Amino acid sequence: MQPGDLSGEWRTAQVDTPLNGDNDATHHEAIDRMHDAASHPPVPLREALRDYADQWPAEAEAVAHFDALLAEGRHDPFSRTRLEGHFTGSAWLVDRTGTRVLLTHHRKLGRWLQLGGHADGDPDLARVALREAEEESGLGGLRVEPGLFDLDRHWIPARGDVPAHWHYDARFVVRAGEDEAFVVSEESLDLAWRVIEDLVQDPTADDSVRRMACKWLARHG
Repeated sequence: MQPGDLSGEWRTAQVDTPLNGDNDATHHEAIDRMHDAASHPPVPLREALRDYADQWPAEAEAVAHFDALLAEGRHDPFSRTRLEGHFTGSAWLVDRTGTRVLLTHHRKLGRWLQLGGHADGDPDLARVALREAEEESGLGGLRVEPGLFDLDRHWIPARGDVPAHWHYDARFVVRAGEDEAFVVSEESLDLAWRVIEDLVQDPTADDSVRRMACKWLARHG
């Protein structure tokens, strides 16, 4: 597994039970192990969250929310069928100079935000971020950097028969190549390359977008 690879995070526990039924104790122990595995997901995402907490100690509360969802264990947290809330993946998609970020005028939310979307059962949130960036921008030659860039838990209002719920959004840096000629998908009202320095001072920008802009400039400003 490469650094930042969050694949294999959520798997159904495999239990080997006796075929002859002679060893009830072994069977019950196996069932107990299955429940333990369901309530304690494998390590990598938790390790990524620990690394993130070390880097951004002021965001300990956000990390705690993500940890709690991982530990809950009743439903797949990477699936939108968990109606109370679920993990999503987003991309801080920067141009090759690192001075601009591609934002979407989100069709459903009506705000300028980073590209991203549902994991739909994929536990590799870095891969989700890259896929969503490709699908929503139409750009080729994108690459995702390992490691969490930002975390944000935000409330999504009810829409149709989908109740209001939480998105636990893991953000990753995605870098564009030579191709910057985006294509606006049905997910967006529009797309735009924005100068990152300008976002920090823009009072109309989304709070989390300004936070990511500040983080980026702290690293590369």
